[in-house]
Amino acid sequence: MARILIVDDDASLCQALAAVMASLGHAADQALTLRDGLAQAQAREYAAVILDVWLPDGNGLEHIAVLRDSPGRPEVIILTGSGDPDGAELAIKSGAWDYITKPPTLNKIRLPVQRALAYRSRQEHRARRDLKREGIVGSSGAILACLDLAAQAAASDVAVLITGQTGTGKELFARVIHANSERSQGPFVVVDCAALPANLVESMLFGHEKGAFTNADRKHDGLIKQAHRGTLFLDEVGELPAPVQKAFLRVLQEHRFRPVGGNTEIVSDFRLVAATNRNLERMAGEGKFREDLLFRLQSFNIHLPPLKERGGDVAELAEWWAGRLAERRRKPAKKLSPALLAALEDYAWPGNVRELLNAVENAVAAAGEEKVAEPGHLPVHLRAQMVRQGLVEPEAEVRGCELPVLDPGTFPLLKDYRARALASLERGYLEKLLSLADGDIRRACALSGLSRARLYALLKERGLGR
Repeated sequence: MARILIVDDDASLCQALAAVMASLGHAADQALTLRDGLAQAQAREYAAVILDVWLPDGNGLEHIAVLRDSPGRPEVIILTGSGDPDGAELAIKSGAWDYITKPPTLNKIRLPVQRALAYRSRQEHRARRDLKREGIVGSSGAILACLDLAAQAAASDVAVLITGQTGTGKELFARVIHANSERSQGPFVVVDCAALPANLVESMLFGHEKGAFTNADRKHDGLIKQAHRGTLFLDEVGELPAPVQKAFLRVLQEHRFRPVGGNTEIVSDFRLVAATNRNLERMAGEGKFREDLLFRLQSFNIHLPPLKERGGDVAELAEWWAGRLAERRRKPAKKLSPALLAALEDYAWPGNVRELLNAVENAVAAAGEEKVAEPGHLPVHLRAQMVRQGLVEPEAEVRGCELPVLDPGTFPLLKDYRARALASLERGYLEKLLSLADGDIRRACALSGLSRARLYALLKERGLGR
């Protein structure tokens, strides 16, 4: 028996769905508001959540990640009265299991729930604890979900695209996929597409015969051949030159290629893992990346969250790295003070894990012979940024934002005040964004860094037209 949470403002529908869950042998709890649903999800472990979109106190789509990160790590099934293609895309990209429109007939709701629970059961039997995850530290729901995807990818041989900001650990995940796959005994070949010399790209990838061009005084096996029976990792694949993209697409399809100056084709049995911090879909729409190659790369996608979204992982990463540094130097591990860990937790880390590890290494070095590293041992420029980040602009200087009035008689909860203030800030931002983009959604996406689906969802939520 599984426990299901139903979050919908229609009490009669909640009762009907609860009856359906009972007929399937499952127990169901009900919540009529988003706030109540989130509270229940934090207080109890659920296997699945059936979530309405438009609730009296918020948009369910914006809280999918929060629900999936709750103690039970439930699968989320969206149930909505209006089918919205952009909303459906946003839901799936946010981690929802399915997107169902009302009215929910018996089969329409029963099959997704059964499939979600069956999938969850299989996942629980996967031995994540046996996954070789060297260098990937953390136990937040966000990083564990990525590790689950890495385990799935390792069990197959499909092409994998790893996306995420710089410093989130894309190459580490690529190595984890390789180390846990059937190709683990084969080579792991890294191709830094951003560092490939423009005039030597084809030679470095495909190899060349002796005399193929000036200075080609010997035969050279390219990186693709070197990856035979192993994994070829294309780092920053968005930087791959356009002419090479076409040639590489054929290699990916046929696993055959011809070296520069060669007359015969060579076979390479490699598994492809690619990574990028760029929006390849936007690049494809602008004609800067081949759409057919993107389709091949997207067979399996893992998106790595920025460090600021990995609740609780900062301190764990910092202490792990301090221990590793001590091992390397063969010295006792330097203790990180509670004040230092608190400062690290509060910072946004725009450079993600890479920036954090550099900061810890600098602090440990600056501490010298002292047994405990303190905030004062952090680099000066970083301490300055931390102080700057902690300062709140005066209300008068927050333009385009009408902050909620703090009435002593009805003083709000902090989270409610924050939500209303954020809504006002978002509306001001979106109004300015549309003005600068002159209503052009593609340009608005480029300016804001938002996906089309996310931008449409925000515009709809804040009551703004295109």
